[in-house]
Amino acid sequence: MTEVLGIGGPGLRVAVKDCIDIAGTRTGLGSRARTDVAPARRNADVVEALLAAGCRVVGKAAMHEFAYGVTGLTPDGEGPLNPGFPDLIPGGSSSGSAAAVAAGLADFALGTDTGGSVRMPAACCGVFGLKPSFGRLSRAGVTPAESSLDCVGLLAGRAGMLAEAMAMLDPSICAVGEASGSTLGLLATDADPEVAAAVAAAALASGLALRPATLAGLAEAFDAGLTIIAAEAWAAYGRHVEDPRLGRDVAARLSAAARIGPSEVAAAEKVRRAFTVEVDRALEAVDALVLPTLPTFPPTRAQAADASAILRITALVRPFNLSGHPAISIPLRAPSGRPIGLQIVGRKGEDERLCVLAELFEQRVSNVITIHAESTPCGPRP
Repeated sequence: MTEVLGIGGPGLRVAVKDCIDIAGTRTGLGSRARTDVAPARRNADVVEALLAAGCRVVGKAAMHEFAYGVTGLTPDGEGPLNPGFPDLIPGGSSSGSAAAVAAGLADFALGTDTGGSVRMPAACCGVFGLKPSFGRLSRAGVTPAESSLDCVGLLAGRAGMLAEAMAMLDPSICAVGEASGSTLGLLATDADPEVAAAVAAAALASGLALRPATLAGLAEAFDAGLTIIAAEAWAAYGRHVEDPRLGRDVAARLSAAARIGPSEVAAAEKVRRAFTVEVDRALEAVDALVLPTLPTFPPTRAQAADASAILRITALVRPFNLSGHPAISIPLRAPSGRPIGLQIVGRKGEDERLCVLAELFEQRVSNVITIHAESTPCGPRP
């Protein structure tokens, strides 16, 4: 963690991503360019809700600088260790949040997900990650203040913890009954054959009814999501682009983002509208869509230097930020022993159903990775 804390009651231990305000601490966004910002005056709404529920904030979790990267590492390879798979990247941008849960330093963690930034590190570190429906959880006190993609999300070592944490954060959460009668749409993707086979096998092992499903606009939605996140990142952080303290990778991405014009954003918004309708229609026939979280295995730390190539690893998560649908990454271990994620995507506002489905997978599928966090002294690791 970037800063060890001990704020709140004696309840569940929570790590908080460094873009979420905690009163009296600096919201650093994982950046040396933010070392001179004043401490936050008040807690973000989500932090306040957890403290009111008796949780204990144990620390600020590391993150990819400005949440604008997918490796969770600096260009020099610095960043949190992936506790269960130390040769692999922890994933970004909520790298420290995923690592803290995987290491048993927190019972659950808050992250943010703008283009897969909760689900992607969840898959890399072998934990559960939830991106709620867009707008479901308050973003007051979260940087950047304005975003049409970003959601506060949750990471946990077991599925039931996601539902427990969501109930603390959103009083409108309600029981939805069992998931055993659900029907899943197994989405066709161009994922790595071993990854795709493991996800399909897990879906079959769940015992739920399966139907084939397609989303023709998936690739186009990925590109549109990149365009919109670039435009919004430039609006939020463009003023830092010449700061010599900025990481090389983020500086390069911001420089490229500066070239995104209004016509490109308008075209991307047109794709957003069409893809949202397509996902809604696909979910009329099934209760949720199932697909890999990542199209391939998590890269190694040595492979992280090629940031542009690694960006494609978000091909199957980023589209659902564009559409605003809720999604959970369920951690699986492939036959080769490497971590992968099974992603379930639900109807907007049906976050509760996704949590119940994740618990069913945890109970029925033998290669789901489950981490039961234990009380561990909070050191400076993630």
